[in-house]
Amino acid sequence: MKKYKKPILLGLLIAYLLVLLRITVFRNGCFSHGWCSGRAEWVPFVYLAKLVRVGNWRYFLYLFLGNLLWFLPLGWALGAWRLRLWQAALCGLALSFAIELGQFLLGSGVSETEDLILNTAGTVLGWRCGKKLQLTSDK
Repeated sequence: MKKYKKPILLGLLIAYLLVLLRITVFRNGCFSHGWCSGRAEWVPFVYLAKLVRVGNWRYFLYLFLGNLLWFLPLGWALGAWRLRLWQAALCGLALSFAIELGQFLLGSGVSETEDLILNTAGTVLGWRCGKKLQLTSDK
């Protein structure tokens, strides 16, 4: 079973990435808004602070925890494959940036700097868990 662990986990990682891109970038109607029709929010946590101010805790938690939780599997896999913390964080940041850029270019969402921050933090948290399951031998 041990020799099948890496291919199975790689397949799961690919499936996870496809689902992540589907729900974040390639949403229904993403090509119908026109090229570069997305919106960008450069100041972090403005929208989340507004949700707290108006008492919309449910949507706040959905956005805040969702950004963290959706990147946990990436960090977990990178930690399991023995990437260093800074490498995993950089991968999380790069994937998050690609998603935000895709949302902006395809008009499929609002590109927000807090997404970059929270997604990278989720990757780091996942990495800490993945370090517990090392997939390469110490030899």
